[in-house]
Amino acid sequence: MSTTTLQTSAPADQVPTGTAPAKTRRRGENSRAGSLASHGILIVASLIALFPIAWLVFLSLGPDKDDYLHPGRIFDKMTFDNYSFVLQHTNFFEWMKSSLIVSLGTTVVGVMVAATTGYAVSRMRFPGYKKFMWVLLVTQMFPIAVLIVPMYQILSDLQLIDTYLGLILVYCSTAVPYSAWLLKGYFDTIPFEIDEAGRVDGLSPFGTFFRLILPLAKPGLAVAAFYNFITAFGEVAFASTFMLDDTKYTFAVGLQSFVSEHDAQRNLMAATAVLVAIPVSAFFYLVQKNLVTGLTAGGTKG
Repeated sequence: MSTTTLQTSAPADQVPTGTAPAKTRRRGENSRAGSLASHGILIVASLIALFPIAWLVFLSLGPDKDDYLHPGRIFDKMTFDNYSFVLQHTNFFEWMKSSLIVSLGTTVVGVMVAATTGYAVSRMRFPGYKKFMWVLLVTQMFPIAVLIVPMYQILSDLQLIDTYLGLILVYCSTAVPYSAWLLKGYFDTIPFEIDEAGRVDGLSPFGTFFRLILPLAKPGLAVAAFYNFITAFGEVAFASTFMLDDTKYTFAVGLQSFVSEHDAQRNLMAATAVLVAIPVSAFFYLVQKNLVTGLTAGGTKG
């Protein structure tokens, strides 16, 4: 009698010993090579962005105006004398006062006007509200050189030449249109039910706007404030035309005093530029929490 040997196959769910199961990548998870590539690109981009700032700081430590032609020599003679000279022998603090007055004034007035304009267009359907927003956009197409002459005539008639108020109004005329578009898009993301709840509680349209809508629109207001501040802080053409007294120069115009027809004190310009960046950096630090949120949320509707 013959015997037969029965062979049983191993269960399908058993994995042979010595082989590890393949690791599956979750959705949205980058591979190791992709992660290294993205980090490498970010590092390179960061170095490109930081290099001009580091180079400016480095040149500001050179004592001679021609050190930028031979930057390697600065290592042997680094000094802070340029900063001492700018702070003690120039109108640096007068320039700072003028820049802060004009920039903060433009920020406050510009954001208030842009916020009310954007809210009105977002919530109210008055005749021509769409054309009104397009008119604001068209005003951004005119170059500064075309606007200087008529603005100078208007400010001269109003006796606002060489005044902070006149320069603030000029900057608002260029910053408000963009800020109104920005805030209009952000107000569109706030539900209309909040306005209706305010009216049910007996609030007026202005009460609803100031007590309910503005607190919810802080990220958008932060973006608009930052844009208005930067627009006024770094502008040169309007400030150099409408401000005649050298004690009322802004930082951007004050930097021009280091450049003459036959000479350019680039070491002092570099030191002043580094000092100028301090208030801008401080203002950016104050609004950075809401800056990214406002930039992304404002573009979701509109």
